[in-house]
Amino acid sequence: MDTFADPGGVGPAPFVGRARELDRLDVPLRHRAEGRGPAVVEVVGEPGIGKSRLLAEFAARARRHGATVLRGRAGPAVPAGSAVLVGSSVLAGRDPSPPFQAFADAFADLDHHDRALSPALSALAELVEPPPTAPRPDHGADPPAETGSTAGAVRSGGPDAGQVRRIAAALARVPADGPVLVLALDDFHAADPASVALVDHLLRHPLRAPVLLVLARRERQTTPALASVLARAADSGDLARLALGPLAADDCAEGLVPGLPAGLGREIHAVSHGNPLYHRALAHARTHGGGVPGTGPVAVLLDELAPLDGAQRAVVEALAVLDGRATAELLAAAVTPHPIGPPPIPPHPTDLPQPSSPSHPSGPPDPMALDDVLRELTHRDLVRPDDDGRILVLRHPALPELVRGTLDPWRRRELHRRAADALAAAGAPVTERAPHLVRAVTAWHPDVAAELVGAAERIGAADPARAAHWLGAVLALLPDTPEHRATWRDLTLRRAQALGSAGRVAESRDLLHHLVDTCRAPDTAELRTSAVLLCAFMERHLGRYPEADALLRRELERTPGPRPDLRTWLVVEWGCRALFAARYPEVRSVVDRTLEEARRRRDEAGTAEVLTLAALGEVYEGETAAARVHAAEAAALTDTFTDGELAAHPESLVRLGWTEVFLEEYGRAERHATRGIGMARRAGRPFALSQLLLCSAYVHFLTGRVGAALDLAEESLAVARALGGAELVGFSGAIRAVVLLHARPLGDPEPSAAAAEAAATVGTAEGWWATQTRSLLGYAVPLHRDPHRVREVLVRAGGDRNLSRLQPSLRPGYLELLAGAALATGDPAEAERVARRALAEAEPLGLPVQCAAALRAWGQVLARRGESASAARAFSDAARESARSGAVLREAHSLLLAAPQTHAAGDGTRAAAQWRRGRRLAVEGGARMLVDLADRTRPAPPEGAAGGRLAGLTPREREISVLVAEGLTNQAVADRLCLSPRTVESHVARVYRKTGVESRAALASLVVRDGVGEGQFSRG
Repeated sequence: MDTFADPGGVGPAPFVGRARELDRLDVPLRHRAEGRGPAVVEVVGEPGIGKSRLLAEFAARARRHGATVLRGRAGPAVPAGSAVLVGSSVLAGRDPSPPFQAFADAFADLDHHDRALSPALSALAELVEPPPTAPRPDHGADPPAETGSTAGAVRSGGPDAGQVRRIAAALARVPADGPVLVLALDDFHAADPASVALVDHLLRHPLRAPVLLVLARRERQTTPALASVLARAADSGDLARLALGPLAADDCAEGLVPGLPAGLGREIHAVSHGNPLYHRALAHARTHGGGVPGTGPVAVLLDELAPLDGAQRAVVEALAVLDGRATAELLAAAVTPHPIGPPPIPPHPTDLPQPSSPSHPSGPPDPMALDDVLRELTHRDLVRPDDDGRILVLRHPALPELVRGTLDPWRRRELHRRAADALAAAGAPVTERAPHLVRAVTAWHPDVAAELVGAAERIGAADPARAAHWLGAVLALLPDTPEHRATWRDLTLRRAQALGSAGRVAESRDLLHHLVDTCRAPDTAELRTSAVLLCAFMERHLGRYPEADALLRRELERTPGPRPDLRTWLVVEWGCRALFAARYPEVRSVVDRTLEEARRRRDEAGTAEVLTLAALGEVYEGETAAARVHAAEAAALTDTFTDGELAAHPESLVRLGWTEVFLEEYGRAERHATRGIGMARRAGRPFALSQLLLCSAYVHFLTGRVGAALDLAEESLAVARALGGAELVGFSGAIRAVVLLHARPLGDPEPSAAAAEAAATVGTAEGWWATQTRSLLGYAVPLHRDPHRVREVLVRAGGDRNLSRLQPSLRPGYLELLAGAALATGDPAEAERVARRALAEAEPLGLPVQCAAALRAWGQVLARRGESASAARAFSDAARESARSGAVLREAHSLLLAAPQTHAAGDGTRAAAQWRRGRRLAVEGGARMLVDLADRTRPAPPEGAAGGRLAGLTPREREISVLVAEGLTNQAVADRLCLSPRTVESHVARVYRKTGVESRAALASLVVRDGVGEGQFSRG
């Protein structure tokens, strides 16, 4: 059965995530009480999926409802002296079982009192029970055959047709006015032929008596005979089928194994595929020091290995060491005791397997017999072939880890050594051999170390965490002698790089500090500079700007100083530190000198790095003219580099892309971001990848592609979370929240919550990204609900009423929001002051989108004054400015603000055109929030327009509106027009959205008010 203990090995498993399935089992139970519906229900699922747990819960519920519940289990008898196999340890056995064994096991629960109350049950028990002198099937050997009696005849041979009919007849005599008899038979995939014949008979001759059979089985281990019986019954409707699938991650985290750290819970769920038993076993193995046979769910799972002979066990262990996937040829080589080629790792005396080791099998299979071993393991469903049969896998991805955890260290090392040898002989790449080399090596071996270093270099881009692990293994064995010091320094730098890319930034930073301390000799100067550069980058990512500044200053001032190209890189990192600390003017003169030096040396890579830094620094400060010059030169130079050259300095593309975003050159920004994303993925540059994804997301958002922007923002946030670093995570979360705000309906609370979470992530940090994150929260707070909070958020982030701490090149946009908050709080004088400041700051920038923001701020002030014509002009100008840069959503927003003011100024026709264009841009861009805003602010049509506000409806919608105004229900309208009620509901919902009404009564009033007769709504 699938019942299992908790990760600590105490108590039954919680009943989690199966409430719906349990309710579905109630239906046939009720139907059988009424003598109708299928009498047989099958519960199907993978081993460990929870079939037995569901049966146990259903049995308890059925008993509470008054049913008589008998539980049994099919399967071979358990040898005397062995543990009773439960759950996933039940095999699709080949050992013979007594006839009707599952039924006999169930009726063994009847006591004398039950038999006295029900003659039918007593007769059934007599027909299927073993003789009194024989042990029960699951506690001893098979009973001896009897002769001279019906029961003895059945027990001595295969399925007897007469006996099957007699048992079926006895079941039919269960009283119709009595309780339902539920037979819950587990592991029925291992049922004996007689039990299968009985179920076949009951399916072909359905019972009218209140009897319900619930059969739990595994699909893959079901015999062909039983599968055929059940398939025919399902086709004819005589069998109900309930398939159990995986549990959701939340169910596993909250109910199955509560208390696990969130990251570990997600990781375990990904490996377990939502299988509850495997999930619990993995949790036990990873939190209780591994799976010890005899305790916890690990033991329950691995009891299935107990009946295996030495050859079968050797193959399973070898396949587990090979990560659960191998060809038959590789398996044969891995289980062979002698290496195929020269061993890469000389065996250490302590590595030899101990003769008394309980996990060491009696011996590997004869190569000629390997096919037979694999055939038997496949029959037991421990090993599964892939589609073409070439690759063999253990049946579940968690099994390799669980099996390896039960092996003693000597056995594990021996198997890993064999696996490494076998892979080498097969010509496998070093990245496939490395996982085994790293587990087999116990002493320094230069050749093995070289292979592991080479493997780490190859895999570093795709899996930096594994690369760091392999390098760490080499460093742990590297002798601490003078001749190996240079190797230690080189490998330490590589490992620090891999740790940072894997998101272990603090660990990388600590390792680099140690490395810098050891680089005192003149011959280590270049490596020291490289270590300082990387360490400063990690410090910056952690938000430790003063520490990064101190490191870089000391290295720049060192005598003798670094060589010119390394000095350039130091200055660029120092400038980035200043930029992210919002202190770029402090380094501007040094950056300018470094740029000239790089140009004189014709150092193209260095020149591009400094140009992108200068461009981003200048545009941040609002010096857009200088930024454009630097950005254009940087783009021209960067476009000449190959992806391989860019991979050496990916941050350059990040700075260039964001510069072009702030300069509102969205097409160029998208082109560079797209190229950078591809390069960063291939080269394994996660820091650059996260920022380039975010850059691309922002471009997609502004240019009216909200759905794609949200996908990019969510991926960026996922990468940022893997890397850690509060400011990067917070900034990514804030941009995602702004995109989400526009993707969701107006008033949806999720964007505000996401923005608040992002702001909380950055804590008290004061860097550029942290300030932006807190400022963006102002957009997500509903202005009409809490304008005071919007103002508080902006002023706190901006430092004062002028928001002087915020990025100058983006400040007009934030001032627009601040002006709106002032108006909403009833302070028009402050709103006017802020709007005028926005206009003043936007003019020298020369950025259309920022100019549009200032115009919208001024338009709000004019609208509050009642100067509709002037307000309409301001909003219309804002729309034109936004369109100049291709900022589609800003254009749409401006048009939707302009339409009501244009209408109020007396130009209804132009107002309608503005509204239609604004709404269309919002719809095409996927901006649900703006669509809702449009539907709520639609201006009335110009006088004389047919149908008033109903003029924008389709003929069918107008027809339905008139019928609704007459008082007809949706069903009546559907009958009148020969439509389905659901179609009518959809039309009515669209009418509400287009007209802005929210009830049938309001729609009727609108039809009457517009004075439109029914003839005007006729179709065509």
